[in-house]
Amino acid sequence: MAHLIQPLDTEDPLGPLPQEFAAIMRPELPSLIKEIGVEVTRAYPEYARLLDGPNGQALRVGVEQSLSSFVDLVAEPSASTTLRDDMCRRFGRFEAYEGRSMDTLQGAYRLGARVALRRAKKVGQSYHLSPTLMLSFADALFAYVDELESLSREGFLEVQSQSGEQSEALRRRLLHLILAGRPAPRSAIADLCEQTGWSLPDEVTLIAVRAPAGLDRHNADRDLLVDLSDPQPHLLVPGPLDEARRSMLEQALPATRAAIGLTVPTALACDSIRWARRVLELVDAGVIDDAPLIRCEDHLTTLWLLSDPALLDQLAQRELAAVAGISATRRNRLIETLRIWLDTRGTAAQMGELLDVHPQTVRYRMRSLESIFGDQLVVPESRFATEAVLRALRLRSRSADSPS
Repeated sequence: MAHLIQPLDTEDPLGPLPQEFAAIMRPELPSLIKEIGVEVTRAYPEYARLLDGPNGQALRVGVEQSLSSFVDLVAEPSASTTLRDDMCRRFGRFEAYEGRSMDTLQGAYRLGARVALRRAKKVGQSYHLSPTLMLSFADALFAYVDELESLSREGFLEVQSQSGEQSEALRRRLLHLILAGRPAPRSAIADLCEQTGWSLPDEVTLIAVRAPAGLDRHNADRDLLVDLSDPQPHLLVPGPLDEARRSMLEQALPATRAAIGLTVPTALACDSIRWARRVLELVDAGVIDDAPLIRCEDHLTTLWLLSDPALLDQLAQRELAAVAGISATRRNRLIETLRIWLDTRGTAAQMGELLDVHPQTVRYRMRSLESIFGDQLVVPESRFATEAVLRALRLRSRSADSPS
């Protein structure tokens, strides 16, 4: 293959690379990209972490775009660089979002250029290219890298020019769009992610915070989305709430009560915050015991049983219709006995201890219940509905008994 391409230059002074040089360079790109990736991640371990993260694929595409654009410009000097320019600005914005200076990115660009030049020397020997042509290549390559750095600096300075308040406003807007659910256009969310440097995760955990809320920013993770100015303050944690995240929240919300929603796909974030807020309501009602951080997952049955109070009233009216005509005192005793039986399926002696009555009294009540309810306590579906109603009513009674 080397002998099919003649030397492209003899002793001409430095100048633009001949367009034919692109045909030599292009086959080298796939392996060169891998080699540059290895060298850069070895020299800058922070990029190795990023390549393994959610932005890894975008970063790889950016590197490929930058190298391919150089070859395209050699083949056709008027080739468009729009995609490359946008990608370089994104790299600069990303460095600013990550809290780094431009030094690391500049170092990575220049290291990539040195790796490319090293490869070019080997290829030049194989194709018997003149020293003058190789000098032209080196001159064009480092000029190209200067252009990449300049574009990235534009993106870097763009982020730095935004005030802290502007950035927070954009992140709050992003949080609101995510919580809006499916009506929110994906393009709008993607644009805000781009502007704020926030990576859209596959899953999120929403936290409902009791007002007035305060957040210790020093102890809070940087990737939280927060709106404490809302009448119902809340924040979003990307991904599940593991022990490290929970510890972070305890330090970031030291004097604030909060409810941790379920971890859900990002598209269902509105459900997670709805459940978390409902838990706080049930805490206020005395149904759920208060604590600094309350997990929704510890109260799923309670959330379900009390999810629709009006429907519960209708269901209770239907399931307890058999005892509606009995005096209140006897009705309450029978219902309490029925609840204990459904909860425990215990013997008369065991139930008697729980009810603080004689076992014979339990037997008498059970015979009465069997006579009153009939098949309702035999058919599984009916028995389940009755048990669910009694559990829900007991939970709700905690609210009535709770001191106001």
